Amino acid sequence: MNKQISSLQNSLIKQILLLQEKSRERKKTGLFVIEGQREIQLAIKGGYTIKTLLFCPEITSEETIKNLNISTTEVIETSLEVYKKIAYRTSTEGVVAIAESKELQINNLKLETRNPLILVAEAPEKPGNIGAILRTADAANVDTVIIANPKTDMFNPNIIRSSVGCVFTNTIATGTTSEIITFLKENNIAIYSAILQESVPYHTCDFTKSTAIVVGTESTGLSQEWREESKENIHIPMQGEIDSMNVSVAAGILIFEAKRQRNFN
Repeated sequence: MNKQISSLQNSLIKQILLLQEKSRERKKTGLFVIEGQREIQLAIKGGYTIKTLLFCPEITSEETIKNLNISTTEVIETSLEVYKKIAYRTSTEGVVAIAESKELQINNLKLETRNPLILVAEAPEKPGNIGAILRTADAANVDTVIIANPKTDMFNPNIIRSSVGCVFTNTIATGTTSEIITFLKENNIAIYSAILQESVPYHTCDFTKSTAIVVGTESTGLSQEWREESKENIHIPMQGEIDSMNVSVAAGILIFEAKRQRNFN
């Protein structure tokens, strides 16, 4: 019989709330929270260890939980009141997991292909934008997504939610801008920085060799280091009144041009 929790004052429930709300708690414990069956399945496929699974039998069946095939995980039933307290989404599937995070520092990154296509995003601030970037990267099957100077950790529940679990399907690394530039240069990866000034239209460049496409925020753009280290600065020609677009949209346009040139391999 599964352990059951019906009290909002339970220590595990309090820990889950802390993990959802505090980046410091996630970093200190090396744990984070995943909500939803698909997201949990993607995390398992991505090699993440699920420590504890909590489900509400009034929302989802025990049979559904068994079908997740997480044999070594502690499974706990919760009351509806407790589940509503820990559920992060308004529409939910009745299951929440506590998982072990991974070390994502750039010095741990191992490139698996000889001719990688990498997407770099510098200092994206909004979890929604990061999630959208990760969904784009998953759709294009890029080799790696690198976040420079991250404003939040990648296990923020808003990133997991907005990426629809693509935080688990992508190979991800984080680091400072200088660390990432050093890594790219050491691995002979050409840098193409999305910058308006002194740039060429993106479709005129050859992205078929080892390539890193770098995007920045709409408000501040990319730092000077990227301008100086680029093989080429690139821009997306625009025909309207404004000169910028959402970073995830820009990333999608640039990445899929690279995929087109590579015949979507």
